[in-house]
Amino acid sequence: MNSSSLSHFLCFSLCLFLLLLFTLSWLPTPIPPSTSPDHLFTHPKPTESSTLPPTPSHPLDPLTISEITTIRSILISQPPFSSSPSSLIFHSLSLDPPDKDVVLSWSSGDPLPPRRASAVVRFNRQAHSLSIDLSTGTLSSIPNPVSGFPTMTIEDMTSSALAPLSDPAFNRSVIARGVQTSDLACLPVSSGWFGREIENKRRLIKVQCYSIEGTANFYMRPIEGLTVLVDMDTKEVVEITDEGGNIPIPKSAGTDYRYEELRGNEKGRPLRPISIEQPEGPSFEVVDGHRVKWAGWEFHLKADARAGLVVSAATVADPITGKRRSVLYKGFASELFVPYMDPTDAWYFKTYMDAGEYGFGLQAMPLVPLNDCPRNAYYMDGTFVAADGRPYVRKNMICVYESYAGDIGWRHSESPITGLEIREVRPKVTLVARMAASVANYDYIVDWEFQTDGIIRVKVGLSGILMVKGSPYTHISQFPSKQDTYGTLLSENIIGVIHDHFITFHLDLDIDGANNSFVKVQLSRQGTDSDATPRRSYLKATRHIAQTEKEAQIKLKLYEPYEFHVINSDKMTRVGNPVGYKVVPAGTAAALLDLKDPPQIRGAFTNNQIWVTPRDKKEEWAGGLFVYQNKGEDTLAVWSERDRPIENKDIVLWYTLGFHHIPCQEDFPIMPIVSSSFDLKPVNFFERNPILTSAPNLEKDLPVCTAAASS
Repeated sequence: MNSSSLSHFLCFSLCLFLLLLFTLSWLPTPIPPSTSPDHLFTHPKPTESSTLPPTPSHPLDPLTISEITTIRSILISQPPFSSSPSSLIFHSLSLDPPDKDVVLSWSSGDPLPPRRASAVVRFNRQAHSLSIDLSTGTLSSIPNPVSGFPTMTIEDMTSSALAPLSDPAFNRSVIARGVQTSDLACLPVSSGWFGREIENKRRLIKVQCYSIEGTANFYMRPIEGLTVLVDMDTKEVVEITDEGGNIPIPKSAGTDYRYEELRGNEKGRPLRPISIEQPEGPSFEVVDGHRVKWAGWEFHLKADARAGLVVSAATVADPITGKRRSVLYKGFASELFVPYMDPTDAWYFKTYMDAGEYGFGLQAMPLVPLNDCPRNAYYMDGTFVAADGRPYVRKNMICVYESYAGDIGWRHSESPITGLEIREVRPKVTLVARMAASVANYDYIVDWEFQTDGIIRVKVGLSGILMVKGSPYTHISQFPSKQDTYGTLLSENIIGVIHDHFITFHLDLDIDGANNSFVKVQLSRQGTDSDATPRRSYLKATRHIAQTEKEAQIKLKLYEPYEFHVINSDKMTRVGNPVGYKVVPAGTAAALLDLKDPPQIRGAFTNNQIWVTPRDKKEEWAGGLFVYQNKGEDTLAVWSERDRPIENKDIVLWYTLGFHHIPCQEDFPIMPIVSSSFDLKPVNFFERNPILTSAPNLEKDLPVCTAAASS
């Protein structure tokens, strides 16, 4: 090997390592520095230790390491895959759960129903959707969607990001920008769908690169305007666009966010550590790895490669009768839609579908004890499948912990005028199940918070690093008066581009049973008879049960207020109200793009904040089963147009939590967390306040902690 070839090989290998180390951390174990790319796709051995049990004990337990290994053996032994097992690529593999009535009739200690798996694989570039019976080893085919490709594999992403390095024209462009190829960090960017003929025939991805020189935060140093279109299957460089030669690479100074680089720069008095101590242990219990029991709640919890975290079979004990009552059969983040608001050539395609394109769970990173989760947390692993069909473990992917932040569950104090000395207060302690996904630059924190009063609060937090645009400007006074910059100047030569985040949740509510109805409760102003009262108006609540899907397509409006209930009309309280839960929106945002804009056609599930559909196992992913490069024919919006009956049916409520993000300087170089949430709240579900008899905190019951001596 001559010196030129050796130099190119070393640069290639170093770029490979930097990509993996500093971008998505996608591979399940740390990759040691190596000049050989053969180490890239080595996954943990099936014997790697895990918190998960080796065998399933509940019908909804995820596939185990041994089951994944068995499925791989079944598939590679079956034609046509057996003709070339190394050509078989696993895009997804998960439990195909039993029917709901089978799960609900099962009790702990009963034999498990037959185990089945759902797989999406590709063989010779052809996708196959399969159902596998683990007990018999038989396969059955499932029809594929009309358009689109399966979720990318980790190997798709990493190998595509490296493809441009083999193209001489790309390397010349990089060097012309003053960047050495050894300082490159490149990201694979899903290309969306925009009606080009080439999109119908090939799996395409775009690659954009950054300079990592002088900082770990390479996102702040984009090589603006340089975009490479890559064929994901052949790794061929299809097209190179280079339109930003006049835009400098932003400086690295002030971009690092790592504590070891910033230590000693603190100003003011530092915060002192806070920790929740439980000398007697936690109040919750995790049974057989997945079943969580706490304060009357019981639910099943597991990791999922696409959804991230799945909550199932959630029931709550009635505080009066002690009877277990069903609330939520299955809840999870179905899709995330993140469109950027820059229509220029290097940005128009940045309209990510993070679950269906990248795998929300695949991007979940191990949680950091004491910082992601408190000291009293319990950790749960995830088991996923690599492209070659072998299992690997994502350690500490989910944490469960009890939370108390000084919040109040209920209180009342009597005023002195009554003469009653009453001061009753109850603390609010909650149970949180948390995951965090690092989808390239952005970090999403998803919490499912169970409360003793029957509320389930779902909260999404956004942090991480902005996707920024290189700019020739160093001050806003330099902006041309009539030119749209598509964002905010955050620092010299760096623009944070305006964008949205939409997270659509699939909520299979079973309120005291599977058959429920969706009720719109309208608050409207009513006039009065001026002869009967000095009041001129009041508010009236009018209830309407939605008969079909279109009646349950909801756009939230501040000045047309509604409550949205899911009720069981066959179950009544003692005074005659149907038992129910309501969805309580918090701060959210609506999709504002043109409905005919290609990204919005694919993301049409965000056109409403609430949808209600009949439950259908084939309709779980709001953006469709195959999201990558699909044309939007298989989305929640399309399903709902069928206008099927939903009254007194097994229904699914879909809620979209939205954020408009206009970046600001406080987001630089890394964003403080911003969050929003929604509640699933009991409405006439209980006969009275369910935490009426809860106990107050007393000094004698609390642990005694001694403060450290002040310096």
